[in-house]
Amino acid sequence: MIESLQRQRIVQQTNSYPSIEKKHSVQFNELLKLQLEHADVANNDLTFSKHARFRAEERGIEINQALIDQLKGGMIRAQEKGAKNILALDAEKAFIINIPSAKVITAIRQDEMQNNVFTNIDGAVFL
Repeated sequence: MIESLQRQRIVQQTNSYPSIEKKHSVQFNELLKLQLEHADVANNDLTFSKHARFRAEERGIEINQALIDQLKGGMIRAQEKGAKNILALDAEKAFIINIPSAKVITAIRQDEMQNNVFTNIDGAVFL
């Protein structure tokens, strides 16, 4: 009888562990996914699409390390809020950036921003 009770207790304890492991596993997986997504943007070099490079050159927008650092910082801030495609702008220029690919899609000067509509973005960042 004692052995039967001990076995029953062991079975009950064993059956309760998978739910605990599953709960912690889901939390861990979610946390890992968030950390990897954040690390991807933080560690990836910001790239410019062929179109964005052409537009920047055509519009006289100088792409230098200071600008890249600003854009990258804006991407990280926006990603923390869950954005995927953002408009990053300052007083003189704006950029559409796809965060998952860490890629600038296009570049625009301030004088071209008037009367423009920006679509397919889910966030904006002021540089």
